[in-house]
Parts: sequence; C-alpha cells; structure tokens
Amino acid sequence: MSDNHIDEHLDGAGFETRAIHAGYTPDPTTGAVIPPIYATSTYAQDGVGGLRGGYEYSRSANPTRTALESTLAALEGGAHGYAFASGLAAEDTLIRALCKPGDHVVLPNDAYGGTFRLFDKVATVWGVEHSPAPVTDVDAVRAAIRPGVTRMVWVETPTNPMLSIGDIEALAAVAHDAGALLVVDNTFASSYLQQPLSLGADVVVHSTTKYAGGHSDVVGGALVVDDDTLAERIGFHQNSIGGVAGPFDSWLVLRGLKTLALRMERHCDNAEKVADFLSKHPAVRQVIYPGLADHPGHAVAGRQMKRYGGMVSFRVTGGEEQALAICAATKVFTLGESLGGVESLIEHPGRMTHASVAGTDLEVPADLVRLSVGIETSEDQLADLDRALASTL
Repeated sequence: MSDNHIDEHLDGAGFETRAIHAGYTPDPTTGAVIPPIYATSTYAQDGVGGLRGGYEYSRSANPTRTALESTLAALEGGAHGYAFASGLAAEDTLIRALCKPGDHVVLPNDAYGGTFRLFDKVATVWGVEHSPAPVTDVDAVRAAIRPGVTRMVWVETPTNPMLSIGDIEALAAVAHDAGALLVVDNTFASSYLQQPLSLGADVVVHSTTKYAGGHSDVVGGALVVDDDTLAERIGFHQNSIGGVAGPFDSWLVLRGLKTLALRMERHCDNAEKVADFLSKHPAVRQVIYPGLADHPGHAVAGRQMKRYGGMVSFRVTGGEEQALAICAATKVFTLGESLGGVESLIEHPGRMTHASVAGTDLEVPADLVRLSVGIETSEDQLADLDRALASTL
C-alpha cells in the first residue's frame, strides 16, 4: 500500500509516543491495543473491484504490514513507508524502481558487503554501474558523480564496519546539484538516533533485522520517503517484484519498534563504556567509535545524531590471527553475523560479513574486529572482553 496513514493526532508527538501509537488504533470490535497478525492471503470483496479498506491480496497490502509501514514512516518523519522481506530486498526494489540500464550510483568505499555484492554482481549485470567514494569526503563524492548519468548517491552513516561518518546535509546538496538522489542507509544509527529525511535525504533504507526489530528473531527491510512521486514508483515495484514482509515478520518488527528508544539508550550507554575500555587496552591499537573525541567524524556525528550508537570496531596489535582468536574467545559476546539485537555480538568482518569485498577497493583490514554492543550488564561485557584480549597476549 503506497500511501500509509499517519495519525494526525500524533503530529508533534515525541519519538517514543509515535513508536507506540503510530499506525494503529485499538480495534473497534475487540478493543485490541496491538495489531493482529493478519495471516491471510486474500480478502472478500464487496462486489467486483469493491475493496474493503484497500485490501485485495496480501502481496499488495496486508493490514499488519500497513501498521508497520505507517510506523516506520512516522519514526523517520516521512509520508510513505514500505516493508520488505529483507534489507537487500528493499535495496534491490529501490534500484529497480529508480535506476535503468546505463545509470550510475556512487557507493561508500566501505559499504556493507551485501550492498556491494548486490551492485557488483547483480545490478552491474542489469546495466547499472557503480563507483566507490569515501562518505567522509564531500569533494571526493562530487568527483565520483558522473553528470547526467549518476542517479543515486548511496550513503551509510555510520558505515559498516569502519563507522565512518558522512555529512548528510552536505552530501544531499552535492547529490541534488548533480540531479541525483541521496539514499541513506540508516541501519546503524536507527531512526531514534538520526533522521536523514530532515537533513535532505530523499530515501532512507533500513535492515529492520537490526535495531528496528532488535531481538535477532526476524529478517526484514524498509524504505521510507517523503516525496509522492518516489513513493508511487517504489510502491509499484514493491507490489510488482513481491519481496514484501509477511504478516508475522511485520508484527515482530512492529513490536520491536515500540521499545527502540529504550534499547538504543542502553546500547549507547554500553558502547561508550566498551569504547573507553578498549582505548586503554595494550592489545588494541585503534578504537573506531564516533563517540570518541579523536574519531574524524565526531563533530559531524554530534551534529546529526542524538547519540553515537551501539556499534564499536577496533583493530588489534597482533594482526589477523589475534583478531580471530579474540572472536573465538568471548562468551558474553556471541560470535555471529548481524547486529542490533539485545545480545552482544562479535565478528571478524574480513572473514564474515565483508568477505564479498575481499580484493576490491572496499576490502576491510584483516586485524579489524566489529562489536554489536548489546544491553547486558556492562560490567559483564567488559569482563568478557578483558578475558578474551588477555588470552591472546
């Protein structure tokens, strides 16, 4: 459903209030305060073409998904939200909705491996070209744009896994001057910490698998836009391609969004403590966290983010073997891909989430470890990291 209802009585309401109340009002028949899981593929019609509430087939629209899409839009300050079966399904739909063969896209030079693989192995075959540029360097992004050909400037901020920070407002100006759209993957920051549309972005992308869902029990993706023309194209392609979020997955993400603000505060609290601890440890040669004063993007992050997030990356003194040993030694931090869940995760990007960029301009350092800092007791997290680091010295 391309036009999601945003309750007028929530205009001006705080983030937490919108997260709980946007997209759904108590059922008039039962009074249910939580949207039901509409596990149905089709809907009875009041005569040929007589749709009840706009529903005919659940690929096109489903009431549970509509509730999620409305909430996503409300939290990003957009008019239209779209929920997908995965973050990459959302990205693929966006590419096909807005690009044609011969178009060009500027990507971060440290983009998520799955995004790079989608462009490099799928979109390229379809005729959409791409080139990398550091999101931290507005001039470099400007230089990477091909006038009249570049359709999108694609930005992650913070990036995955190097946590680079792009100035959304400045990048939006550069993209728009060239007649291109600015797409911001807001997964790492979450809609609680950062509002790209308000800073000039045209499209916001989420892997709702991560902080939006927040419990590592669902895979999903989302797009949010404010422009009606973009919305019409995305909605058409969402229905035509069909990579939509199912009703149960929509319900799980919707449930996660209700506590997003609370969880993000705890993620940030714990990440700040972890970053401070690691910055003083002899086995660590560099800590990468936007909240640290020596991070190159600290000032920009402080301007466009509410806080600095729950992701911390660090490089070790002993190279790749030490990084792998640390990943294998933690107990509170579970060795696994993904991020943004209530539990802490540790991974080696070069061998795991970013293996697809090995040998390219986007290859990540072999001595890099990435942490998704969960909401456990912070003392337990620090003790776990201390034990793992000590075991490799």
